[in-house]
Amino acid sequence: MSDENAPAMDYDSHERTYEGFINFSKVGTIAVLNIVLCLILFAFGGTTAVVFGWLMLIATLVASAIGLALGDSGWIPPTAIFVLTGVLAILTV
Repeated sequence: MSDENAPAMDYDSHERTYEGFINFSKVGTIAVLNIVLCLILFAFGGTTAVVFGWLMLIATLVASAIGLALGDSGWIPPTAIFVLTGVLAILTV
């Protein structure tokens, strides 16, 4: 009955959706961790740390957008910003 009328599954579309979800998960996780580092800069640092916190927060948004557009290697730009924010947090807090 329903086997005769059901369309065939589009596996290519399914794979693209899955890869997009995985990429979004990786970029989103790194972005959230970077936001936590920026909050640490805001809370425990001085004026310099707050300025760096705002700059890194803006850089996180830009790097996350670029990372989502890149696809499979999209985790690299937010990770670079995360490492830079971590170094700044160590130096300023």
